[in-house]
Amino acid sequence: MTITHLKRALKFRFYPTDAQAAELSRTFGCVRLVYNKALEAWTTHQARVTYNTTSAMLTAWKKSKELAFLCEVSCVPLQQALRHLQEAFSNFWQKRARYPRFKSKKRSRDSAEYTRSAFRYRDGRLTLAKMAEPLDIVWSRPLPEGQSPSTVTVSRDAVGRWFVSMLCDDPTVQPLPVLDTAVDIDAGITSLVTLSTGEKISNPKHERRDRERLAKAQRELARKAKGSNNREKARCEVARVHARIADRRRDFLHKLTTRLVHENQVVVIEDLTVRSLLKNRKLARAISDASWSELRTMLEYKCAWYGRELITVDRWFPSSKLCSACGTLCDNMSLNVRQWECDCGAVHDRDVNAARNILAAGLAVAACGDGVRPQRSTPGGRSSVKQEVVPPQRSRAAAQPRG
Repeated sequence: MTITHLKRALKFRFYPTDAQAAELSRTFGCVRLVYNKALEAWTTHQARVTYNTTSAMLTAWKKSKELAFLCEVSCVPLQQALRHLQEAFSNFWQKRARYPRFKSKKRSRDSAEYTRSAFRYRDGRLTLAKMAEPLDIVWSRPLPEGQSPSTVTVSRDAVGRWFVSMLCDDPTVQPLPVLDTAVDIDAGITSLVTLSTGEKISNPKHERRDRERLAKAQRELARKAKGSNNREKARCEVARVHARIADRRRDFLHKLTTRLVHENQVVVIEDLTVRSLLKNRKLARAISDASWSELRTMLEYKCAWYGRELITVDRWFPSSKLCSACGTLCDNMSLNVRQWECDCGAVHDRDVNAARNILAAGLAVAACGDGVRPQRSTPGGRSSVKQEVVPPQRSRAAAQPRG
């Protein structure tokens, strides 16, 4: 019997030689060109275009005089670009994503995907197609013992750093021992999250800490003439500050979510619409810095990895205005009220009280089953609860983080 393990993408930084960098740059450009031409074909044709159709188009493009340079790079990344486009359209037709957009040379991430037929991995050395030497990879951690990558994705960020992501089976990721603990996570700005246990985890505010440095870099960029080498240097400095902020934020969220998943069997969160919240001009910058969407994404796939249960409570549940002691619902409560006293005499911290209410609602939904909407409100209140559970049996491939 074949044992299937969780597929996990491990990302490493590498330093290419001049010849390798030139080859990869050509590949990135060809991938972008093929993707855009195929997207144009999908858009202009009346009938639905399939992957086989665009693959035949790619063969014809290579034979043409204008696009003969497509034969100079590996054909696998070009074919993978067509498959990615087909997947993008499938997501669009099933209303899971927007209509695919054309790749921009300046705004899109440079990347190319290689399958097994286009690379060789032996003794910890990775050699891509059309290259004579292996990549100089900084192995920050070893690959799972006895495993080799099934797919390799090479990318370059806006700063000019090179990364390689290897997708392989990881037998080390197994469900953790079952616990009898549960926790709710109430996302915030001053405190990044408030737990139902009363613990508040402060928001590191990575963007605010580097705001002056970022503003200075952006002012320098604005002063440079367009198209000049100095402007390119200034653009790289701005990208470097953004990358520093994103790296530190991602590292903090990884440590936080790993700790929460390891310590609790059930994790309850609120179903926030971050896209709508970002329309608030006064709070948009702080909400973006908190990165609530990335926090939820990490919790989802880590709960699926380690056999935990993730429950989301409907965004309309009045968690802040509901007394966790007696169930009384306040009529109005502005955002500047951080502590309040109920008629029953209980004094609540706004965030801690909300976390406890969300935890109780999530556990009630999990106990009652799907579709149950318990009501705990006074007249005029909205307190419906929606269940959205990420079970341990969820497809592990779908739970993979990108990048």
